[in-house]
Amino acid sequence: MEFNPKERFDDKDTIINGSYDKNHPSALSSFDEIKRVANEKQIVVFLDYDGTLSPIVNDPDRAYISDAMRSAVRKVGKHFPTSIISGRSRDKVFQFVRLNNIYYAGSHGMDISITSVSLYYGNHKHQTRTIDEKGNDMVKFCPAQDFLPRIQTIKVMLQEITRGIKGAMVEDNKFCLSVHFRCVNEDVMEIQPNINWDKGLALQYLLDILGFENSSEVLPIYIGDDKTDEDTFKMIKHIGRGFPIVVSSTPKETEALYYLRDPIEVMSFLRRLAKWKKDCTLRGGYEKKSLFGMFRRLIR
Repeated sequence: MEFNPKERFDDKDTIINGSYDKNHPSALSSFDEIKRVANEKQIVVFLDYDGTLSPIVNDPDRAYISDAMRSAVRKVGKHFPTSIISGRSRDKVFQFVRLNNIYYAGSHGMDISITSVSLYYGNHKHQTRTIDEKGNDMVKFCPAQDFLPRIQTIKVMLQEITRGIKGAMVEDNKFCLSVHFRCVNEDVMEIQPNINWDKGLALQYLLDILGFENSSEVLPIYIGDDKTDEDTFKMIKHIGRGFPIVVSSTPKETEALYYLRDPIEVMSFLRRLAKWKKDCTLRGGYEKKSLFGMFRRLIR
């Protein structure tokens, strides 16, 4: 399978030749098709963080989101229900993004805090009501809560094991642990509780509490680059409608149906999505105003 690394979309959405592979069209070049399918339906947006909204960096504490990307996510959150589902801790992702008009799910969806109760998971022992620091009623859903003491024990063990490895670090993501080896030319190892929960089920949970679980009019969009995001792509396929979009600069095996090359293209896609919805809203308002004016003339 051939791949031309020079082909991409710039920050102004200008297409620069070529294709990813024949089975996975670009979400940008397919945007008109996405608009056609999504017309008059409810889009719900889900996003990964690292490698999707921010670049992959050697120091995980410096995976900052750019102001331009934050603005794009804010605009999308203004027009569509929007959630970030990340392997990071929920608090850490919020510290990076700092937007109050979107939802956050940390630890690969094992740490969710939102204002609504899931009816489907209503009797789950780890779905509890609480009060946040601002006095707001919140619902917390943490299906791996029972594993927290064991996770902390493993964290201490891993810190001891990696202490002598230069460039290695253990990141506490609350309900999972990440051992970073990027500074020593390796990848990231993650330790997660062995429970029946993943990002795909987190997406389903969020759709439920947002009131879209049984709606045939909802179209979930998920954009992510990590292997854990494959569960969300599978879930969207299981739902039977929506747009699973992988972020990757090279072709790879994936359950996604579309691709974006990197965070720059993700930002371009989010900007287009928000602009399309804004234009539809303005056009709808103009049409209503025109009809109202015509009605007033008729009854004079």
